Amino acid sequence: MRRDLGDGIELDDDPTRIDLDAVHDFLSNHAYWAIGRPRETVERTVREASRVVGLYADGRQIGFARAFTDDVSIVYLADVYVLPELRGRGLGKELVREMVEGGPWADQKWLLHTRDAHELYRRFGFGAPSERVMERQ
Repeated sequence: MRRDLGDGIELDDDPTRIDLDAVHDFLSNHAYWAIGRPRETVERTVREASRVVGLYADGRQIGFARAFTDDVSIVYLADVYVLPELRGRGLGKELVREMVEGGPWADQKWLLHTRDAHELYRRFGFGAPSERVMERQ
């Protein structure tokens, strides 16, 4: 899948196109959930992801999301970001829409953990955790 969003911006789920340097830099230096994450870990999470979607402006990586699944009943959404200087333009919405609704697991249960962007995720059916959700830190 490769989709033109206009203004030189596109979505693409080709894992070979992911700029690992850019993704590692953002995650390990700017993402509260992944500060200090080693490059080897980023490489492995991208390589072993069930699906990755990149967001690009004139070929430069400006956003990213990955998912992993058991291919039967559940999908986990992780490492979603858009560079701060490009936020507020609906790019995060398109990134999440493509990952959740445009991929092969649109009809599965999706999970994610986040401290922010709750309104964005609510648009795609994510809600508050239930009393049944437990998390091991």
